[in-house]
Amino acid sequence: MRRRHGSTLKGVLTLALMVLNVIFWVPILMVVALARLLVPVPAWRRWTSGLMIWIAQAWIGCNSAIFGLMRVLRLEVEGVDGLDPESWYLVLSNHRSWVDILVLQQAFNRRIPFLKFFLKQELIWVPFLGLAWWALDFPFMKRHSAAYLQKHPEARGEDLAATRKACERFALLPTSVMNFVEGTRFTAAKHKASKSPYRHLLRPRPGGVAFVLSAMGSSLHSVLDVTIAYSETSPTLWDLCCGRLGPVRMHVLRRPVEPWTTVGDYGEDSAFRARFKKWLGDLWAEKDERLEAMLGGQRTVAGEREVEA
Repeated sequence: MRRRHGSTLKGVLTLALMVLNVIFWVPILMVVALARLLVPVPAWRRWTSGLMIWIAQAWIGCNSAIFGLMRVLRLEVEGVDGLDPESWYLVLSNHRSWVDILVLQQAFNRRIPFLKFFLKQELIWVPFLGLAWWALDFPFMKRHSAAYLQKHPEARGEDLAATRKACERFALLPTSVMNFVEGTRFTAAKHKASKSPYRHLLRPRPGGVAFVLSAMGSSLHSVLDVTIAYSETSPTLWDLCCGRLGPVRMHVLRRPVEPWTTVGDYGEDSAFRARFKKWLGDLWAEKDERLEAMLGGQRTVAGEREVEA
């Protein structure tokens, strides 16, 4: 693949503006977060939570303005008309790059409630951003390895408990719960190692989706099935800042919350688990076909795309 040249100077300026944006908004966010903690009155906490969401949306809006000013992100979005910022959504997406988060935020900001991601526990130590995610009630998950769980089976329920606790908080204000269903970013090596049956996707991991639907089924209004397609194989934040990305395409399909997905016990009911895996697998097969169409005939070799600049 021939990479677009972009501009290093543009990259430096864009990244500097983004850092200044973080430095400006995070202290304001933390002041409101401390005010919420210091006054244990439910009405006050709801009001300050809403104010923090407004601050986060303004932060995202400034990022979008930076991308527009520097002309580094060309985003083509289909399917966002008629979405409601006062509803509750479960957002399911494929995951190619950390750029996905910025793309999702720009596409959905103020169109739907603020996106809440499930994050690895280690990310709480990221300077500035870790504090912001904590203040905004992003749930942090420990994500134990299979080897650890074999030695410590008592830890198997920790992520489920954290998910349920987070979903209880999400029910207080309109929220969009974001889930990268593959659980990790796509690479050719991961695609091959997992023996994925899909051309452009890794195998979906249904557990997290099932737990959210079980905990929030009565609150959720719709599932937003999001497909993101890049011209590049593995776009990075630096590629974005330098203006090296081609047009980024996003397709959003609104699906109803099927009642049966909210009432089963994924952990204990094997029949429900099999049915849920098939449902998500069928959704993922549709997404793979959609990605093939969105990529418009670009060649796929071992899971990686080769495109002409």
